[in-house]
Amino acid sequence: MRIYTAIGLMSGTSMDGIDAAVLETDGRDHLHHGPSISIAYDAGMRARIARAAEAFGGTTDRGGRPGISAEVEEEITIAHASAIETLCRRAGLARGQVDIVGFHGQTVLHRAEIGLTVQLGNGPLLARSCGIDVVFDLRADDMRAGGQGAPLVPAYHVALARTLDLPRPVAFVNIGGVANITWVPPDGEPVAFDTGPGNALIDDWCAARIGVPVDRDGALAARGRIDEAALARLTAHRYFGLGYPKSLDRGDFSTAEVAALSPEDGAATLAAFTAATIAGAARLCPAPPLAWVVCGGGRRNPAIMDGLRARMAGDLFTCEDVGLRGDDIEAEAFAYLAVRSLENLPLTFPGTTGVAAPTGGGRLCRYGQAA
Repeated sequence: MRIYTAIGLMSGTSMDGIDAAVLETDGRDHLHHGPSISIAYDAGMRARIARAAEAFGGTTDRGGRPGISAEVEEEITIAHASAIETLCRRAGLARGQVDIVGFHGQTVLHRAEIGLTVQLGNGPLLARSCGIDVVFDLRADDMRAGGQGAPLVPAYHVALARTLDLPRPVAFVNIGGVANITWVPPDGEPVAFDTGPGNALIDDWCAARIGVPVDRDGALAARGRIDEAALARLTAHRYFGLGYPKSLDRGDFSTAEVAALSPEDGAATLAAFTAATIAGAARLCPAPPLAWVVCGGGRRNPAIMDGLRARMAGDLFTCEDVGLRGDDIEAEAFAYLAVRSLENLPLTFPGTTGVAAPTGGGRLCRYGQAA
């Protein structure tokens, strides 16, 4: 079985920067975690990505680049190339030692109900810029086959679960801009879906009300009180009555229900909303999770974590509690998926996206052929 040295890249729905990680893998069970880096976007770049996302409102043309989105796509791609260069330099890796790059790009629109997903990121440009073969456009094949195109990381969560001494079923929860769950049984295929907002609403609330991009360490929420009436209205959204498969766009929810609250109470209520909807996802799982592993930036928000502990059964761990690097999992996942793409292995499954059968995906752009 061939072992690849892969670099995975992720810029999530929080739109806060780029995570890049080295993973040595066969796309199956072999996992060796290499160096990683995180590079934050500055405020100007975050604002430009947000404007590019707004330009896609109402579009049904996946290939179009309205407004400033073409310029932003190039900027995003060059930023990812720079991240690869920095990571390789710090890791002591020459370009020729890296077999493949897994490039997710920046999601700016996800409308599963009409089979539409858009990630800004130019695969051929990245291959030319970094001098390494690139696998990109990893969601499209699933959606063409009738799937929701998300979540994509469950295949990697299953591989990680095999390395952990935890009872099954185990649930991996990623709290990024949107939160999602992967339920991993003792045997068989996983179940996965988006649970609801993760950090996105809290980030938007903090930006609008106190002029900072995040509620760092949950400090604002810690000074507030949960408005139970507003929380009840938020959790009454029709999305939470749907079965899986289901997935979300970052803009599917808003802070309107907490608009009349103080900054502190709004943050506390939105953190409770994230926790309540993650805990509520357990009822959709085929059997209750015996252990929960929390990944993503939301694991650093004590208000969210305390809310989860208060609401869910089963042991709750952060990634670090079980020996994983929580900041690296999504980037590593796209390294893993790139290798699976090269090996013609499935990336998605009926229980994760609703696709009819396990489905591969990704487009390969070889460095020497990048147009």
